[in-house]
Amino acid sequence: MQREEKNTRRIGAYYEEQAAQYLQSKGYTIIKRNYKTPYGEIDLIAKKPDLLVFCEVKFRSSDRYGTGLEAVTVKKQQRIIKSARYFCNWYCGSKEFAYRFDVIAIEPQEKICHIENAFEL
Repeated sequence: MQREEKNTRRIGAYYEEQAAQYLQSKGYTIIKRNYKTPYGEIDLIAKKPDLLVFCEVKFRSSDRYGTGLEAVTVKKQQRIIKSARYFCNWYCGSKEFAYRFDVIAIEPQEKICHIENAFEL
């Protein structure tokens, strides 16, 4: 693995941890981190009673290449949705959960912007 790639992963892990702590402070329980499926990866899966939240975390050190929310393209959304369905087949069983797709964009100066219902099916 190249040095730059290792550094990028370390930075990503740091901001995913910040996002997880933020969600926990809002009463969510983190049930999965970096959940990998044949379709892609979900950064965080959190829950409140009867609600699952599939969360994509994006950090931007500047807005030069757009915001964190803008970085979650339609293609990325489709991968997250397929991965969420895969997860629900395994996790939910016969229990019904409401679900939501959120984005946590961490902006310069580490400002956290939590966008609930950032995209839908």
